[in-house]
Amino acid sequence: MEMGVMKMSMMKGSSMSVSRKILGAAGAFGGALMASVPAWAQEAAAEVPTVNSGDNAWMMTSTILVFLMILPGLALFYGGLTRSKNMLSTMTQVGAAAALAMLIWVMWGYSTTFGPQGNSFFAWGNYFLSGITPDSVSGSISEYVFVCFQMTFAAITAALVLGGVVERLKFSAMMVFTAVWLTIVYFPIAHMVWASGGLFFDMGALDFAGGTVVHINAGVSALVACILLGKRLGYPKEPMPPHSLTLTMVGTGLLWVGWFGFNAGSALAANGTAALAMINTFVATAAGALAWMVVEKISGHKPSSLGYCSGVIAGLVAITPAAGNSGPFGAIVLGAVTSLVCFIAVAKIKPALGYDDSLDAFGIHGVGGMVGAIGTAIVYSPSLGGPGAADYVILPQLITQISATVTTIIWASIGTAVAIFVAKALTGLRVTPEVEQSGLDLGEHGERAYNN
Repeated sequence: MEMGVMKMSMMKGSSMSVSRKILGAAGAFGGALMASVPAWAQEAAAEVPTVNSGDNAWMMTSTILVFLMILPGLALFYGGLTRSKNMLSTMTQVGAAAALAMLIWVMWGYSTTFGPQGNSFFAWGNYFLSGITPDSVSGSISEYVFVCFQMTFAAITAALVLGGVVERLKFSAMMVFTAVWLTIVYFPIAHMVWASGGLFFDMGALDFAGGTVVHINAGVSALVACILLGKRLGYPKEPMPPHSLTLTMVGTGLLWVGWFGFNAGSALAANGTAALAMINTFVATAAGALAWMVVEKISGHKPSSLGYCSGVIAGLVAITPAAGNSGPFGAIVLGAVTSLVCFIAVAKIKPALGYDDSLDAFGIHGVGGMVGAIGTAIVYSPSLGGPGAADYVILPQLITQISATVTTIIWASIGTAVAIFVAKALTGLRVTPEVEQSGLDLGEHGERAYNN
């Protein structure tokens, strides 16, 4: 038995020796062959980008998670917050705006956002994804995957704006507004932040997953749109409570789950930065949820499910620009502080000023986005556990973050006003008083969410 084992071992050792000789000869031949290739050709071959299957799979998953945030996540979240007679109208507007955004993104959105670089505000490139093939690579992933990932960001941002104007905006006006708004507001801001040559990009502004691009953009636009559109009939004298906080809670859960694709996916790879964004998305959101309920209790109210949902969204909004730019401790502080500020905006400032931001798109996304974007300069510091360099100085970055925030506010405000006036000229803005009274479900779509 032992002899047999020894013989097999000797045969195996002999075989391995022969294999090493063959591989050695092949390696020597390959080395000689490469030596005969010009240096420039060797460098070009080494620099050819390739798709990393792990990164590609993660980014495909992240894209689907962000889409989950829209349908059914945001549709249920917004729909539950409206009155029952406008449930289907709200969900339909969210879905239709997202669908329109996807088509526009493919037709001219991607090319004007990530086209030929060098312009601070716009990039005009090839339309309808001309020149992109299944072999095209962006970083370590397929370019088609990158196109789809960024497409979901455009889609959900367009849908978020509607939170300020639901229950009185005509469906046709919403479609016109969305097309114009994406073209003159979203695409330029996205280019400024994420494209090489963009204004904020070259300034060194920190926006990991869209604090300016998505939340400040959408929140400020919702505020301008709701002011120009006017208040809902009866607001604020008539009570207009959410008709189904159960559906809002379900939508909140779907948004939180999908946000991992939103934040961790923005690393564009399955790496340590994605892991950092993942844990920050957990803890900042948890801090935001509990902070809102605590301040409700301190204010003399009972801690509510609506407060919990609002705090979750505030925490998610806060950590979006800082997801990969903060340590977990900084994320907790940022989530809690942003939630408190958003509570003040929604519960105090909004009633005092009297504007009708139906679902608090500005109060949470706009205000939360501003706090998160500016706060990112602080939590980026290594002294707070952030990933900044050892010699990082907060003040210069703080000035950069404030500059990017102010520019976004101005751009979004002007662009939204233009989009509103275009929609008004082409279709009119508001439904008739009769339709608003009976509900947009019947008046705009001829159906009811609930038949009893």
